[in-house]
Parts: sequence; structure tokens; C-alpha cells
Amino acid sequence: MEKIPHRQFIKIYKDNNFIDSKLVNINEGYGFIIDMKYPKLGMKKAIKECLVREEVLDKLLEAKNNLPEGYTFKIWDAYRPLSLQKEIYNKYKDRLIEEFNLDKLSDEDKEEFIRHYISIPDADENIPPLHATGGAIDLTIVDLKTGKELDMGVDFDTFSNVATTDYFEQDGENEEIRNNRRILYNAMTKAGFTNLPSEVWHYDYGNRAWAYYNKKPAIYKGILELK
Repeated sequence: MEKIPHRQFIKIYKDNNFIDSKLVNINEGYGFIIDMKYPKLGMKKAIKECLVREEVLDKLLEAKNNLPEGYTFKIWDAYRPLSLQKEIYNKYKDRLIEEFNLDKLSDEDKEEFIRHYISIPDADENIPPLHATGGAIDLTIVDLKTGKELDMGVDFDTFSNVATTDYFEQDGENEEIRNNRRILYNAMTKAGFTNLPSEVWHYDYGNRAWAYYNKKPAIYKGILELK
């Protein structure tokens, strides 16, 4: 099983070659377990439908086939409208400032750090929040025999250094968690996704994070709100 490499955090990346691509509802019929988190957390703008771009669905099915037999993905979040992104940003930004002791930074530097964990809710459809493209997905792996999630060492939306994808590559203390993270990372990246280094659960395809790590144009512009 290949090690998870150390990656730098995404920087603003604007190169694009946008394509037409539909959002697809994957709540049923594809063998995933859908457990959308933000409706459960009481977010007013949350949606119950798990929506991804049609190419992302193809890549997810490929990634699922890369998993060991008897396992599947549990998906926690995918497409977010801008209104939900604003709600998430406003709810969590103060927690991030406190967790990482950012009080003394300038507003600009705070924003630069926060974007490692939460996309700034920018209304520019050419450089939108990652989830507002339908090209970002938050997920984990479930053992179908037990119904339990593999232990990744952190819960969804944990804002700490332990959530960094390669954290257990560095500390060498927990082989099981390290290997679980490797299974997820290798299944997804071999299908063409890239990982957001600050979040073990977050993967991208076609958006500007994917474009940044592949040094190619982004193919999805923002869908800021559903029609």
C-alpha cells in the first residue's frame, strides 16, 4: 500500500477551461452509503440530496472498485450551494481562530489560514468555494460486514493537525489508522481525485484544488445556487 505523501496547502489558482456538466443525484442506486452531515447538524441552508458532477460520479464508481472487497464509501457531503457555504464559514471561523491561535494575525492572514479548512464563500463563479462546483466530496470507508466506519483517527469537520491526511505517516504511532487512511487515499487518487491535505476526508475532481495539484485548468465553474 503506497504511503500518503506530504502535500502543501492549496493556493489560489485561477486557470480554467470550463465544460458543461450536469449535477447528478447519487442518493440511491450506486452502492454508496449516503449520510449528509449538514442537514443533521441543523444547517438552515443544507440540502439532503447528494449531488456531484457526472464525471465525478464516474470517478467515484471507479474509486469504489479500488477498495478491498466488502467495503464501500460513506459520503458525508458533496455539492453545497453558496448560501450553505456562507453558513458554514460563519459558524466555524471563530472556532478555527481559537483552535489555531490566530488572534494576532492580520485579517488577510487569518483568511489565508482559514481557507485551508473552509473555503471562503466567494460569489465569483470562476473561483468559487470547492464544494460549490459539485467537484468536491467528503467521505470515508465502511465495512459492509459490520456496518462500521474504518477508524480514520478524527471525526468529520475536526479542525486540528490530526485531521491532516499524512499525520499518521509522520507520528508512526498507529498503524491501523495509517493504513485505513492509505486505503482511502489510494482508492481515490488512483481514480483521478486529489486530496485536500488538511482534511483526510476531502477529495476533489475538476475544481480549482484538483487543478492546482495537477497543474492543469479547472473544468468546473461554480454553481452558486440550485435553480
